[in-house]
Amino acid sequence: MPAAVLGGVLCAGNLVHDVVVRPVESLAWNTTAWVDSIEQHMGGNGASTSYALGILGVPVRLLATVGRDSPADLWLTRLAGVGVDVGAVVRSPAPTPATVALVNSRGDRFFLHRAGASREAFTDPIEFSPELARGLSHFHLANPFALPHMRRHARQVLRRARAAGLSTSLDTGWDHSGRWLEDLGPCLPETDLLFPNAEEACRLAGLEDVAAAATRLRELGAASVIVKLGAAGCELFTEEGRLPVPAFHVEAQDTTGAGDCFVGGFLAALHRGRDWLDAARFANAVAALSVERLGATTGLRPFDETEAWMAQARPAPYSSASRNRPK
Repeated sequence: MPAAVLGGVLCAGNLVHDVVVRPVESLAWNTTAWVDSIEQHMGGNGASTSYALGILGVPVRLLATVGRDSPADLWLTRLAGVGVDVGAVVRSPAPTPATVALVNSRGDRFFLHRAGASREAFTDPIEFSPELARGLSHFHLANPFALPHMRRHARQVLRRARAAGLSTSLDTGWDHSGRWLEDLGPCLPETDLLFPNAEEACRLAGLEDVAAAATRLRELGAASVIVKLGAAGCELFTEEGRLPVPAFHVEAQDTTGAGDCFVGGFLAALHRGRDWLDAARFANAVAALSVERLGATTGLRPFDETEAWMAQARPAPYSSASRNRPK
């Protein structure tokens, strides 16, 4: 199943200061729970995907809005350290977005999020000037649901990206407002690659079966749908049909940001000229390395090191998307 080779990536999304607490099995008000670790990490859909692309050797430019504070300084320096171009990131008087991630012993997580500067991001649709898009061939929109203004502009932004000669992808994310297809539906005809997880696909399509939901999203305009299934791997839904791709077996420590890293891995493999199957396998590997460590991007490795890890990694048992519907 061939795929077009991607050049560099322009990534629009958020950058978040994460505080990861593990393990948290339950909450009981007015009590104290002892935990093993409380750590600070870089998070955010845009930043995590951009970091993954950068460490995997893909030219990438990040569009985001952050505060004029020390967390922003720290994480922008870390992004630049793996080659991410952060020159277009906007600094705001509002605080850098922050999330407290409560993670249980299985790697499941619950987020407490302060949007901060993200509330001021993308007040106007992105203008794809020759300078902004120079050296890049693909536009990735990372979770428009996390960016209040982007909800209004997303379709126009994707359409402008295509008009500027860029291919497009969209990682859906979780819609805390419950509007789902109402806001995202108009974007689908402008989207070449749609990256929902299983529950997001079902919420968007209004269906319980994941495979049926992915098929419906293609009917609504998305050219190809890549459904992230966590420990079960992923499934590709394209004009050539349905392709299941098993995951790799790892002991999950923290699943925060694994989906963002998966997207970065998929796009990085396309950048190297890999076909759909190889891109999906590589994306599964990048996500697996992400969940082995606390923090979204701590466990990521360069492209060649990731391929070396794949060569000795153990595949996980496969379970079809249709049997992995949301509960």
